Amino acid sequence: MYVCSCFGVTEAQVKQHAENGACTPRQIASACKAGTDCGGCVRRIQALLGRGACPRRELIDQRAPALVPLDDAA
Repeated sequence: MYVCSCFGVTEAQVKQHAENGACTPRQIASACKAGTDCGGCVRRIQALLGRGACPRRELIDQRAPALVPLDDAA
């Protein structure tokens, strides 16, 4: 089934890009242009991505914070 009729992107393609690490509609758009023309498919892409585990989010969560809180700096 097509998710993005403007660029002919299917659900299977969106899911494949998600498995390859695209965690947001913007990252899906970078991978296949879906959502960059009329924008009518962005909500469907968000629904397909869901709120499941994202490899990139897990990596970000594992990293140390980039900024030191002001209370700890001296």
